[in-house]
Amino acid sequence: QVQLVESGGGLVQPGGSLRLSCAASGSILSINTMGWYRQAPGKQRELVADITSGGNTNYADSVKGRFTISRDNAKNTVYLQMNDLNSEDTAVYYCNADYIFTRATILRRYWGQGTQVTVSS
Repeated sequence: QVQLVESGGGLVQPGGSLRLSCAASGSILSINTMGWYRQAPGKQRELVADITSGGNTNYADSVKGRFTISRDNAKNTVYLQMNDLNSEDTAVYYCNADYIFTRATILRRYWGQGTQVTVSS
């Protein structure tokens, strides 16, 4: 059984910073891509950033220059450093892992439970 557990969300003032973490647990050999998505009220879930096991990154235009994604392959953990936050960043942030290689199978598109990020004064 594979699980993704997120942490680090909360309430922050405009211009502030938060760091999200997502740890994957289970009988995992490796994970190809890990990333973060977000969903604001009344909006579709959107990609924020993702990163491959080789370190290739991809960012939404709205967060480029403000957010940084990184990962620790040995710990199967992905991080999202969010700086200069504004109200439009308010959303539930979901961790995603794709192509999870275990001893038994290959798993696609696993999701965490989500963590709330609220940017407000």
